[in-house]
Amino acid sequence: MNEATSAADKNGFQANAWHFAALLGGNAALALGPWLVRLADTGPVSAAFWRLFLPIPLLALLAWRGREPGRLDRRIVAMVIVAGVFFALDLASWHIGIERTRLGNATLFGNSGSVILMIWGLVALRRAPSAREAAAVAAAVAGGAILLGESLDISPETLVGDLFCLLAGLFYAFYLLPAQKARATLGQWSVLLLVCLAAAPVLFGIAVAAGERVVPGAAGWGPVIALAISSQLIGQGLLVYSLKHFAPLIIGMALLTQPAIAASVGWLAFGETLSPLDMIGMALVGGALILARTAKPAPIVRS
Repeated sequence: MNEATSAADKNGFQANAWHFAALLGGNAALALGPWLVRLADTGPVSAAFWRLFLPIPLLALLAWRGREPGRLDRRIVAMVIVAGVFFALDLASWHIGIERTRLGNATLFGNSGSVILMIWGLVALRRAPSAREAAAVAAAVAGGAILLGESLDISPETLVGDLFCLLAGLFYAFYLLPAQKARATLGQWSVLLLVCLAAAPVLFGIAVAAGERVVPGAAGWGPVIALAISSQLIGQGLLVYSLKHFAPLIIGMALLTQPAIAASVGWLAFGETLSPLDMIGMALVGGALILARTAKPAPIVRS
């Protein structure tokens, strides 16, 4: 038995081939989300609304089957509602950004909540960062600057898209804070159901206020249904199944399949190419995400 296996056993991680396949499959399903947002002929925020609204009946069934006896704590429900509002703002910003930048950039910057949460934790604890944490922040800043500069070279619009995705990462961090606290007393499906119930009306309101097309047109319901199934049910379902079986380092490395798949889809479907400098920037941001995950006990994954 090697040192890595011993460490995994000591920490209670018991992964097999099915868990690894679920981990990769969940990340692959989530990586297809930006492509499906572009295929939908609704507005980007409307696509986010359908992503959360369509799975509600199935989530309600799963939450009911896994329910625990007793009444819900009002404070916990309020906490989940707050989380849902931030998740709505996260998805709205991310989907707008997806329409305006390259798919690989959108996926990387949309996952920046890991680094943001790490920085937030350091501020809250009022302590200096460790060497690993400092390296994560430095890599994130350097990689982000490279990708933003490359986007600006393409057009100001792609830079705006990157900034929307970075804003989504910030909202995602503030979604995770109350959601993780609520998860301590509520089942995973109950939390996800309450988040969807809170976030869907917010997204609908934003879409209507922005004058977006809400109901699919010529493209039909296929893309939004596929988005709901792949991102909210398959992607999240497989990740929920697999996460507890892996160390944070493995989770972080598996996460990097998302921007790789998204960048490949962007190249094949939309002719989006990556320069060598783009690849360096993506590698730096990807390394920062891995370092951010290994610096904390709980992994964070894009939802």
